Amino acid sequence: MKFGEEELPITTPALLLDIGKLDANLARMYAQVDRLGVPLRPHMKTAKSIDVARRALNGRPAQITVSTLSEARYFAEHGITDILYAVGVTPDKLAEARALRNVGVDLSIILDSVEMAEAVAAGGAVPTLLEIDSDGHRAGFAPDDPALVEAARALASVGPGAFRGVMTHAGGSYDCRSEEALRAAAARERLALVEAAERIQASSVPCAVRSAGSTPTALFADSAEGLTELRAGVFMFQDLVMAGLGVCAIDDIAVSVQTSVIGHQAAKEWIIVDAGWMAMSRDRGTASQPIDQGYGLVCDAAGQTISDLIMVAANQEHGILAMRPGSMATLPQLPLGTKLRILPNHACATAAQHAAYRAIGADGAELQWQRMTGW
Repeated sequence: MKFGEEELPITTPALLLDIGKLDANLARMYAQVDRLGVPLRPHMKTAKSIDVARRALNGRPAQITVSTLSEARYFAEHGITDILYAVGVTPDKLAEARALRNVGVDLSIILDSVEMAEAVAAGGAVPTLLEIDSDGHRAGFAPDDPALVEAARALASVGPGAFRGVMTHAGGSYDCRSEEALRAAAARERLALVEAAERIQASSVPCAVRSAGSTPTALFADSAEGLTELRAGVFMFQDLVMAGLGVCAIDDIAVSVQTSVIGHQAAKEWIIVDAGWMAMSRDRGTASQPIDQGYGLVCDAAGQTISDLIMVAANQEHGILAMRPGSMATLPQLPLGTKLRILPNHACATAAQHAAYRAIGADGAELQWQRMTGW
């Protein structure tokens, strides 16, 4: 970066992406879906980058999942047009959804009420999936809810293609604490979706799409029988929450925040860095797990974890590093200006704080990959 004629160094905090780890995480997921015999519709809500998307698709079907209409526009502008908008749609967003379809984007939407199904049907066909509640986590129809069939019929009445099928997200899998529990969560997710689809088809409404997924259930599913696709997103980067579930190893985490030591509080046994919650987010997703990682786990400049050093507190632009409570390790001596990396609790939330990735290749070369934002 230049200011006038002066060459300036890249400043911290900065979002780093290890391309080698990204590729390894992608290879692991694709090996799994190939074994299960279903395609993957990768979720781009974490990545929010065409560079990551191209890396993720790389010869696979160019079909993705997004969580905002802004993401749908962004990826469509970059040539990816088979898109599932996987957040419940509201009436005020239907005009934009139709506008995207009118310019050639094969956008599909989701909903979980008869009221919304009737609103979509009244305005003309937008291909729609009905969201199924497979584990009581958040939204969706129960598989045996009579309103599910009513909503499917309302959509199907518009004509062929208006009702595409059913989808679910097993968010409850984030509460699992063993591999056995993860496999059971994946089985419940699949069976709930199959049950919902069979109930709809029993009412003489075709149900072509059966879309399931979360990173934990996709990676630990033993079967995809009855499903037509899997969805997952954070698997590309992984994070401390996934590591705490046993979904990945700490060393699999591809994204981190580079930060600099800016001060010390010797009496409090603190190290102060220039990455606060504006760089890391306020996500404390590991707080309810057996190992609480604070606001992030600290690594050296090369990405090697520093034993028991975590970010214990975060102000807007200041992060406070200290030893994990109960640790017998000694606080390391880190001079002012020392570069560190901090692994995030939640890759989606941390990445959202940054405009671009500094993507690092195996040879150490750095690329800048822009990220998009907005709704």
